[in-house]
Amino acid sequence: MNQAPDAVSPAGPCVDLQVHSTASDGALPPAEVVRHAHRIGLVAMALTDHDTLAGLDEARAAAAPLGLRVIAGVELSTDWHGRELHILGLHVRETAWLEDRLRDIRDARRDRAALIVERLGALGIALTMDDVLRETHGASLGRPHIARAMIARGYVTDLRQAFDKYLGAGKPAFVEKEKLDAAAAIALLHEAGALAVWAHPGRLGTQDLVKPLAKAGLDGLEVLHPGHSPDDRARLFMLAERHALLLSGGSDWHGQFEGPRQLGNQQVPLAWLAAQDRRVAERAVPA
Repeated sequence: MNQAPDAVSPAGPCVDLQVHSTASDGALPPAEVVRHAHRIGLVAMALTDHDTLAGLDEARAAAAPLGLRVIAGVELSTDWHGRELHILGLHVRETAWLEDRLRDIRDARRDRAALIVERLGALGIALTMDDVLRETHGASLGRPHIARAMIARGYVTDLRQAFDKYLGAGKPAFVEKEKLDAAAAIALLHEAGALAVWAHPGRLGTQDLVKPLAKAGLDGLEVLHPGHSPDDRARLFMLAERHALLLSGGSDWHGQFEGPRQLGNQQVPLAWLAAQDRRVAERAVPA
């Protein structure tokens, strides 16, 4: 039986199953993320960069001498009947195979960035794609990189101002992201040997959405997340129980040391990771 979030003891070993690095839109390289996870006492973390597994080798190399487990993960933006849902792939086995298939998604991200740069130009913000790409350092391209280019050129003072004034949904330079169908994303992750977990469902995490997603093959729900209220956590836990879904949780950390999203702060119990491991092992056994 799943253990309710409020019953989790923070004194036991903890994990963090949603963490980002400079391989996508995080602020710290994968090795630095790992070292910080070790410093704060985590026993395992999932590196879940957007649309890429490129940081995994560096993270695992840094983790090996520390005894920290790094789980291969990825975060995908998907569409479910007009709603944007983020799906985490956790415990990816076929990493090279999946990385190859994520290349098309990253190409779409670059096309989107070019349109945003064009819109910013029409607003008097003279950025080039070279300006933006310099901020990625080879990582999967996202709006935070455009925001950092704006900061570097003196157009805004910080990320918040860039998003609030220009890049956020409904703002003048916003361009809608091309998204995978959620069911197709779940199938893709399963083919790569991964579990598919709905990331930070929040208020959208209701019976009306969870039930059909479970039928489409969803494996779990991210119950613990900094953006979830106590009511969200209780409802998601109940829905996970009802639909035999795995529990997951993570800080959604992007490398900042201020604000609500701090590495390890969700105190995700090791038992939740063990349950995920059992599901992965079950799937690996031929029928």
